[in-house]
Amino acid sequence: MILLAILVGTLAAGIGSVWLAAWLSFGIVSRYTQHMLSLAAGALLATAFLHLLPEAFEAGVEPHNLFATLLFGLLFFFLLDKAELWHHGHEHHHSDTHDHHDHDHDHDHDHDHDHDHKHVSGGWAILAGDSVHCFGDGVLIASAFMVDVRLGIVSSLAVLAHEVPHHMGDLVVLRAGSQSRQAAVLKVSLAGAITALGGLAGYMLLEQLSGVLPYMLAIASSSFIYVALADLIPQLQKRLSSRETAAQIVWLLSGMALVSGVSMLAHSSSLF
Repeated sequence: MILLAILVGTLAAGIGSVWLAAWLSFGIVSRYTQHMLSLAAGALLATAFLHLLPEAFEAGVEPHNLFATLLFGLLFFFLLDKAELWHHGHEHHHSDTHDHHDHDHDHDHDHDHDHDHKHVSGGWAILAGDSVHCFGDGVLIASAFMVDVRLGIVSSLAVLAHEVPHHMGDLVVLRAGSQSRQAAVLKVSLAGAITALGGLAGYMLLEQLSGVLPYMLAIASSSFIYVALADLIPQLQKRLSSRETAAQIVWLLSGMALVSGVSMLAHSSSLF
């Protein structure tokens, strides 16, 4: 019975948050592509620094080991990026038609191609980090259900809520990489479904997994930090009017505020 509750809770949180994020990002805000890149960068950085990393450090693991894991993760996603760039070097040599490059004329032609490639690999880094993050969420939900069913339900709702702004960021990254809406939603949904695997593993192996969880959170953080700093922020560093720059900063801060606000609500509600 507890296992069934864990599976329902993890699937509702993992996939429900993706569908809600897709409805929000493709419905209301789909017309503001440039602003969405700022929002995504803010959401991903806040997810890493204000949610995942504090949770990893609260587990009481040696900080030196967690920072080493974070560094390893950043290096890993950089190498993943390199492998993708090398792999897509010939395939993408004719594709620089993405809509958000329309006002990038002051950059040279090759730089446009670099961005095309980066988006493809940025997508892989996002999905890899998402999968690890969702597995970790599943383990956390399972552990809450095993303490008390009501705590499990609250934890599932908390995960669902704080994943929405972060998944909006993921979908923007994948869409910017020329993925169709359906493909982007499907890929992030599959990563979200890994929450159920985490729940199952948590139910069966909770004792063994509790020691690994902080490191998983650090690896997931590294993917979001890498994509935000290597892929999204460079696109925002264009020469813009002061008004456009102010709008960028506002959207960047909005992404951070959204994640930190929802995280705070989730944490406060899970105390009851």
